This record gives sequence, structure tokens and C-alpha cells, in this order.
Amino acid sequence: MTKIDVFSGFLGAGKTTLIKKLLKEALDASKVVLIENEFGEIGIDGGFLKEAGIEIKEMNSGCICCSLVGDFGSSLKEVIEQYHPERILIEPSGVGKLSDVMKAVQDVDTDVEVQLNSAVAIVDANKCKMYAKNFGEFFLNQIEHAGTIILSRTADISEAKLNAAMEIIREHNSKATVITTPWDELDGKKILDTIENAKDLEAELIAEVMEHHHEHEHDENCTCGCHDHDHEHDHHHDHEHEHHHDHEHHHEHEHEHDENCTCGCHDHEHHHEHDHHHDHEHDHHHHHHHADDIFTSWGFETPKTYSMEDIEDILKQLGNEEKYGVILRAKGMLASKEGSWINFDYVPEESNVRKGVPEVTGKICVIGAKLNEHNLEELFNK
Repeated sequence: MTKIDVFSGFLGAGKTTLIKKLLKEALDASKVVLIENEFGEIGIDGGFLKEAGIEIKEMNSGCICCSLVGDFGSSLKEVIEQYHPERILIEPSGVGKLSDVMKAVQDVDTDVEVQLNSAVAIVDANKCKMYAKNFGEFFLNQIEHAGTIILSRTADISEAKLNAAMEIIREHNSKATVITTPWDELDGKKILDTIENAKDLEAELIAEVMEHHHEHEHDENCTCGCHDHDHEHDHHHDHEHEHHHDHEHHHEHEHEHDENCTCGCHDHEHHHEHDHHHDHEHDHHHHHHHADDIFTSWGFETPKTYSMEDIEDILKQLGNEEKYGVILRAKGMLASKEGSWINFDYVPEESNVRKGVPEVTGKICVIGAKLNEHNLEELFNK
């Protein structure tokens, strides 16, 4: 029996950090395989997890939702039959839909007995409101289908903001177990025990996913529109949409775009109260958007060296939407001018620059909407 645990989470939510904590404190890493699906051209997280001593299968072809269903199934089968792990951890792309990952696990064709053990959504409590408004189709899907929802970055959050995040979560999932305590205060075994005791909801949600996806096999004759981006849902382009556009730059950087915004976010996030509420009146419209319609990625490998100050200055400038586009996530591992290595992470209004371990070459990956690749290239190469 191979247990499969899916750890979903929107861009920058903290999936990798949580997985490392569980591997260190709750799991025997020698019996675990991690499968990652990085959205973008360059796989980054694999480098961060090398030190955990586990086998990593990186897939960098894009959104797992449709384009990777076939590849994902064969990769999962390969891992199971080659390594015979006790447990597989799946870390999907931050812009993947949890429901589609669950469906892909259910559909894997292998002689080995496989159990979808848990489906987890990791949610950045500080950015829950902003992501729900601007990228609801992807973000809320993860919340809706999770048996356990783990809030990240709650150590210094205000009570009002935490409550607001909980309201959004409960609006879309009334049954999931929610962890709000800061991770540093919890042992990994306690977190894993909480995840594994959400079994009844897991079974219920798996049944729902199977029901709503039974016609969605994605063979060569598939006409679902996922690949040709033929969006079949009704767009509410009326006054329901207007409240998204109050461009208030609060501390949490809520992207409530005005009418001049060019990020493309609200071109595609059509106020998601149509046909796919949590009451699941889908009519099989699960593929409203392919992630490639909204999110683009840019990145490169480079031997160039940087100082900590160089990176900090670059990250400060990434908030300039007019010049660089709306950047939701940036991550990199770069050679340092001081002879060591630098790792960095960026989400809106937050960044982290720290010392890292050597890599075979430097890597940078940026994900967002309407990215200006020319300006980004100039910024990182100046």
C-alpha cells in the first residue's frame, strides 16, 4: 500500500517549508518520494529539498490541470513501481487545481495498491483575501477540495485579518479542519496527525471530484477546450465586477485593480459566482481557464554573481507593476559575489534573502500576469 498526500497551496504559501518540517519531524524520509510540479520553465524547489535525502521527480511542463494529466499519471506509476515508497508527497504547481490532482491520483493505472491519504491546502493568511478576489478560480478550488487547510504566516497577523481569512475559508469549505496556530509552535507529528484524521471529508470530496470529472478523460479526441482555451462559462461582465477595482494599496497589497490596470488578472477572473459555487452546480465546467491563460512564467539559468544588496534592490523594484507586470512569485538560487550562494523568495510586499547551498548553476523563476520579460531581463542583468 502506498499512501499519497497532496499538498496544494497558491504561489508562495509555504508548501516547501511545510513539507520539510514534516520530513524532519514526522516522516521517515527514506520511505518517502516527493513529486513536484513546478509551473514555469525552470524547476526551483528541487534544489531546496535535496538536503532532505528524498527522491524528487520534477515536472516543468505547466499546469497539472489538463496538460499534465497524462504525464502525471505515468510519472506517478513510474515512481510507485520503481521505488515502492510507503508514502508519496505530491506538491502541485501553485496555480494547479487541487480537484484535478486528486482526480489524476484516482486514475493512475498501476498494479500496486494506492490510497489518496489526504488533500491539504496551505493558505497564506495575509494574502487570502487578495488571492480570493483576483485568482478565485484556482485559489478557491484548493480551499474547496481540501480536507485540511493549514494557514501560514499567522505568527504576527492581526486577529481581524485572521478572522477575515477564516470567513473566506468557511464560506467555501465548512467541513475542513483548519490549522491556525503558527507552525513553529506545533510539532510536525501533531500537524500530520491532524491531516490524517480528516478521512471522512477526504472520502466525501474524492467522491465529488470523481462525480464531476467522470467524463473528463483528456484523450486525443478531447473537446473540453482546456487546450484550445475555449472558455465555456458565462461571464458576468456587469456591475457585479466593479467592486474589484478599488485600487487601495493597503499594507497587504490587495490588488483591487482600477480600470487602467494592465495586469490581466481581472480580464480572466470573472467574479466567480457563476456555475461553480461550493454547491457544485458545475455542469462539468471544471476547466474554465487553463493556468496558461492567466499566469506566465519567466526565468533563466545564469553563472552571474550577485551580492545580497543586489538581490534586495531587485526585489524592491518588482512591485512596479507598470514596468514589470503583476509579479505574484519570484524565487531563485544564485552565486554570491562573496563566494557563497544566495537564495531568495518574493511575494507581493514580502521578500526573503538568505544564504544558500551551492547549485550547478544559478536559477531564477518569476511567475505573474502580463510580465514584461524585456524589463525583467534588464533588471536581473544590470
